[in-house]
Amino acid sequence: MAQTLCKAAGVVLLIVGLAGFAMPNLLGMHLTPIHNVVHLLTAGIALYIGFGLGFGASASAARTFCVAFGAIYLLLGVLGFLAPGVVAAVIGHPSASARDLTPDNVVHLLLGAVFLLVGLTSPKALVRAA
Repeated sequence: MAQTLCKAAGVVLLIVGLAGFAMPNLLGMHLTPIHNVVHLLTAGIALYIGFGLGFGASASAARTFCVAFGAIYLLLGVLGFLAPGVVAAVIGHPSASARDLTPDNVVHLLLGAVFLLVGLTSPKALVRAA
């Protein structure tokens, strides 16, 4: 389940990261160049792990990525409501207000919750005794 989520979210983040350069206000978001680069980097990692493309890219790595990614994005969403100026500065949009960041914060909360839930509930790989 975690690898499937990494694949799907990786594709979506790749599309959003690329589209954000052409449409910085896509769906009411604040897709600044910094924000887009973060999406592209996250997409690359998610796709790498999801498709099992390298050393350490396994079900276990996907679960770990989901938990880490979920925790970071969940905290980012909460921080966006509690300290919007900090989040606005991090994404390169220092003039954004709390109300302006609501779409971004909601997406971050939803992404964080889904990734954390999948990461924490995915079954561990069975280890065969030699």
